[in-house]
Amino acid sequence: MTRWRIGAALLTAAALLAAGGQAVARTQTPDEPWNTPGHHPVTIARTPPMGWSSWSSLRGNISESIIEAQAKVMHDQLAAHGYKYVNIDAGWTAGVDEYGRSTWNTTKFPNGMAAVAQYVHKLGLKFGIYMVPGVPKAAVDANSPIKGTPYHVEDVLDPTLPGNTAADGAGKLDFSKPGAAAYVQSQADLLASWGVDYIKMDFVGPGGGRVATDNRVDMQQWRKALDNTRRPIHLELSNSLSFDNAAVWAKYSNGWRIEGDIECYSHCVGLTNWAVRASLRFDDAPKWVPFAGPGHWNDLDSLEIGNGAPDGLTPDEKQSVMTLWAIEASPLLLGTDLTKLVPEDVKMITNDEVLAVDQAGHAAHPLSQATKQQVWVSDNHNGSYTVALFNLGDAPATVTANWTDLAPHRHSAFVRDLWAHKNLGVVRDNFSATLAPHASRLLTVWP
Repeated sequence: MTRWRIGAALLTAAALLAAGGQAVARTQTPDEPWNTPGHHPVTIARTPPMGWSSWSSLRGNISESIIEAQAKVMHDQLAAHGYKYVNIDAGWTAGVDEYGRSTWNTTKFPNGMAAVAQYVHKLGLKFGIYMVPGVPKAAVDANSPIKGTPYHVEDVLDPTLPGNTAADGAGKLDFSKPGAAAYVQSQADLLASWGVDYIKMDFVGPGGGRVATDNRVDMQQWRKALDNTRRPIHLELSNSLSFDNAAVWAKYSNGWRIEGDIECYSHCVGLTNWAVRASLRFDDAPKWVPFAGPGHWNDLDSLEIGNGAPDGLTPDEKQSVMTLWAIEASPLLLGTDLTKLVPEDVKMITNDEVLAVDQAGHAAHPLSQATKQQVWVSDNHNGSYTVALFNLGDAPATVTANWTDLAPHRHSAFVRDLWAHKNLGVVRDNFSATLAPHASRLLTVWP
């Protein structure tokens, strides 16, 4: 059998494999220096998480029945392709309990968060929830006792700093004071008792938000507290995390947002927009590539694909967005309303060959960003490469990938088109495609 036929057979077989599952537990040693590698096996987020988050399409319009409806659709249409996290974003809380810990809105969730988690788990899925660092303002105002200790909230605060970057009045924990770590542990224990599998920790500093603060030690303590629960809980940080502290985020969390929100809010029509939101990721992603790997992933934010035109992207733009998310091994968390999925978008978000690129976990880098016509490449460590061609410009243009950029002295390669599920055969010297504005191609190339 010729070499290219062997490559074709292997590529076709690999394309038939479904995207991999998530992992089950992870531990770190919080007292190690931030710039040293951990010594424990990576067992949470071996591959980027896949699922859904409530914020983009629902905002605070969430309830027990609404979340369960989203979970049912995921089970019925998406779980077979690797989607499994059902994540409740902001809008679920209503004050604090007797120990100063965030508690749920009983009108929205009359049976409590544990009941929603149980429903999600019975579908074979995983349950996520939204948090922010620090002590909630309600607990600060009440000077709540800290469970299992003789201390109260005022005993563990640093009054000189805000608790997070949201400017929400949260108190800043001072972990040099006894009782501070116990407060975080009590929060972690409560979430674990509900059956939480994933935490989005928003407004973490240094990073984006409304005010500046430093939550690096908070994340160290949260990682330790979550591990102490003996429940494998994914910790995802948001938003626009400081690149200077990438090693910290990689050590203590399972993923971090590299940018601001993908949602447009009042800046455009639709959930998102190419020009003012999605395209920014092409500029920001490359520097983060070295920090992506098993247990810790660069998060490009929600994937706004599923509801047709209301998503705010054209079909070509959607394909380019999903291509970028996949080649960067970003978490794939849909932000659209799963109860309103349209067939053409379902076909896109369930393309198992594209999903397999994401789950392989080999973050790609651009060969050059000198123009709007770009080629991004990742080494699959099996003799093949993932190659993405993008036309980021506003007019049709030709984009060319040269084989010598992948492997010196190679002048032919076998090519498979992952979006089209089609073997293109042996191509000499290079692959060129004329692409519409904001369009893309995604290939596996075997030089």
